[in-house]
Order: sequence, then structure tokens, then C-alpha cells
Amino acid sequence: METKQIKVSDPNALQIAGQILKQGGLVAIPTETVYGLAADVWNETAVTKIFQAKGRPQDNPLIVHICDLVQLERLTRQISSTAKLLMKTFWPGSLTLIFPKSNEVPDVVSAGLDTVAVRFPSNPIAQEVIRAAGTPLAAPSANRSGRPSPTTAQHVWEDLNGRIDAVLDGGACEVGVESTVLDLTVCPPRLLRPGAVTYEQLQELLGQVEIDRAVCHPVEVGGKVSSPGMKYKHYAPKARLVLLDGSYEQYCAYVNAHSSPETAALCFSGEESGLQVQTVTYGSIQDDSGQARDLFDALRQLDGQNVSLIYARCPQPTGIGLAVYNRLIRAAGFEVISLA
Repeated sequence: METKQIKVSDPNALQIAGQILKQGGLVAIPTETVYGLAADVWNETAVTKIFQAKGRPQDNPLIVHICDLVQLERLTRQISSTAKLLMKTFWPGSLTLIFPKSNEVPDVVSAGLDTVAVRFPSNPIAQEVIRAAGTPLAAPSANRSGRPSPTTAQHVWEDLNGRIDAVLDGGACEVGVESTVLDLTVCPPRLLRPGAVTYEQLQELLGQVEIDRAVCHPVEVGGKVSSPGMKYKHYAPKARLVLLDGSYEQYCAYVNAHSSPETAALCFSGEESGLQVQTVTYGSIQDDSGQARDLFDALRQLDGQNVSLIYARCPQPTGIGLAVYNRLIRAAGFEVISLA
């Protein structure tokens, strides 16, 4: 299969992408979070091709993307008052809500669960593609399963060229990490995956919100998950990644004491001078939004440096920093060294 490259500057771009999706094809599309690999949610054959293209385990549920609240009615059998409040506050945006699933949603979309994850992206290109396709789109991140998520069309091309029908190039993603996932089928609502809509924002709006243990810890063997990004090692570069939790001085001392030609450091901007190994930065220590935006591109840069071990500087797990920490700890396979 030859993957078509479509530029959004092409006046026919949306029509081309919509037609491919209507015909049961796969198109990688930009969203404000990361690029998503989209298929018609009602077409089980097309959705199954997402798993094949990504090498994704079948028990990992997908997120459904909509461009109109009317589309939500067919996907779920219940929209609670809490859901309506969250939708009014954060939609369109990078918040995914988990609802009780309608009988029409194919099991392949929900990984056999009785729930469905839905979001309304704020990216106008994503909205127009959904509109052009005439259907909600199932769309996990457009990368090979386990790899860092794609925040540019080039990242998608590196992972999926020849495995999907088309890539719609809409430039770099604004947020850089996947959406926040909140389970509304439990009381109180439970945060399953942190993102740009923060735990603190949700707590301020709703009063009480639980953080699922799997946000910062491995899921038990055999455990079922309700959200993407919970169960498996995710977001990982090719080299082994170890998260170091400590001060800048402690971080530099540890990295320099364990340095080799095959070692690299993933640190914050401005910290390179204290390190005696190859470095890649992912935002400044004061800017968690910048960390999120740069993280996956930084991990992919490290793949080009021919290293076997990466020591990553641990972010503060608050605000959007919790999302950054969540991605890094999974990329590290939960290998964290405390330096304090």
C-alpha cells in the first residue's frame, strides 16, 4: 500500500480525506493533542485495520472523535448532568469522557467493554475531516504501538508509511500529549489518563475526582483497562529510558558518574551545560505546557542519536506536568531512581 501525503493547503484535502474514510480507509489526521489514526467508527472492518496498522493489542480501547454534540447521542445510552457540565466547560478540547456505551458501538471500538470513550477535538482541521467523512471517527494516536506518539505528519510517516491510506499534514500539534481521560461511569469520576485538562481543573469544577492508580503505577497482570495508555509500555524510544527523580545537581552528578558514549540525557532547557553526555531538551522546568508540547519530538530525536541508555529528568507531577510524568514513567517501563 502506498500512503498518500495530503497537505491541508490543497483545496481538495478535506474532500480527499473524507472520501477515503467513507470507503473504509485509514487516514492520519491532526488534532490539537497528537495525530490520530482515523477510521469510520461504524465500520468494524475499517476499525480492525487500525489495530493491524499500529500493531495494537485488541484489548486496548479506542477513543471516538465527534464534531457535533448530536453525534454523541448515537454513541451512548446516557448523558449525565456531570457530563453536560464538563462538555460545556471543556468541549471542544482535549478532554475525553467515558460514557455507558450504546448497543450500536462495535465491540472492537470499546475492546469489549460496556463503555465508550468520546471527545470533541478543538482542532478545526480534525472537525472538518469528521464532517467530511459524515461519521464519528475512531482515532488512537497515529504511531506504531508502544512508540512515542506523533506530533507532526513526519512522525506519522516514519511509523506508518505503507501501512495506512493517507496522512493529512496539518502542521505541528499544539498540546503535544494525548487527551485527558475521565471515567464518568463511576462515582466520583475517575481520572484514567492525565492531559492538558488538568486534575486540578477537574477537581475545581466537580469537587471530587479520583486519580486511578494506573496513572502512576503499572496495571496488575490480567487487569482490564478502560482507557488507552494504561496497560502497556507506551511512548518509548528505542533506547532504555530511566527516570531520575531529584534536584538538578543530583541529576547531573548521577548522569555524569554513569556516562558513556552510548548514554544521553533528556533534560530541561538550559540544563545542558552541567552534563557530560549528549543532551536533548523538552521544555523549561517552569513551563509544563512546553514540556508536554516538546516531549514526544524529543524522544524521537533521541532515536537518532545512536544511544542505548537515556537518563530523563523527572518533571513535577502537578498540572500538565502530571501528564508529562505519566508518559515518561510508561516510556521508562516504570524504572525510576530516586536521588533524594
